[in-house]
Amino acid sequence: MTATPSTPAAGALAVPAPAWFISDLHLTPEMPRTLASFEQALERAAHDARALFILGDFFEFWVGDEETDSPFAAQVAATLRKLAGRGVQVYLMHGNRDFLLGQRFARAAGATLLPDPSVIECAGQRVVLSHGDMLCTDDERYMRFRRWTRKRWVQRVFLSLPLALRLRVARRLRADSEAGRASQARRDAPPDYGDTTPQAVASLLRASRAPVLVHGHTHRPARHESPEGVRWVLTDWDLDGKRPRAAVLQLDASGFSVLPQVRVD
Repeated sequence: MTATPSTPAAGALAVPAPAWFISDLHLTPEMPRTLASFEQALERAAHDARALFILGDFFEFWVGDEETDSPFAAQVAATLRKLAGRGVQVYLMHGNRDFLLGQRFARAAGATLLPDPSVIECAGQRVVLSHGDMLCTDDERYMRFRRWTRKRWVQRVFLSLPLALRLRVARRLRADSEAGRASQARRDAPPDYGDTTPQAVASLLRASRAPVLVHGHTHRPARHESPEGVRWVLTDWDLDGKRPRAAVLQLDASGFSVLPQVRVD
């Protein structure tokens, strides 16, 4: 089945260059080296970037903005707010793991929440941004899940549950996910995530009238060309596993470039 992805809102957000794009950090207290790498990247961004876009799955899971008060989330928010205080614009987009991230965390982080998809204009280029999961339209099971979990009434029901229960549900889902990752690691295989469909990508590029698409989610970093335009796929970040990876996509007056991997010593 091929569905049409959401159409970006009218108008484009004007963004100063250089702009940095990252996604799929899956931050959690159990991945301290990944957090340390992110914090080092922000120190560099304070000098080398004017805007930072985090395109979803920033956290491993997010069950409601009460989590903003947790020591871990408060530390992450403070780090982002420090960057924003140094003049770098910070933007957050929901992913499939943290689509309940709300304004309370955004305010604490000095960040702006962006709808998925969104169009920006930066360094003379028009670019459409997405987390990327909406483009995996051949995965019918996931697309059904996505449609249900994005319904406002479903979210209200879930958020009405006690926080402790929501956290238990999220940890159970994370445990199942980790079991799958462990099985893949034993086979020394990369994660098996659903991929985008060419039809969905082409539809989004046409609808946004943008020649470039930047997204994450699939954990398949690459640059693709098609008749409709160029598609940059961001890498996920993991400095705590056997396959360390962390990279930033930059857009400046010279165009797009992938910055060297950010690794902790």
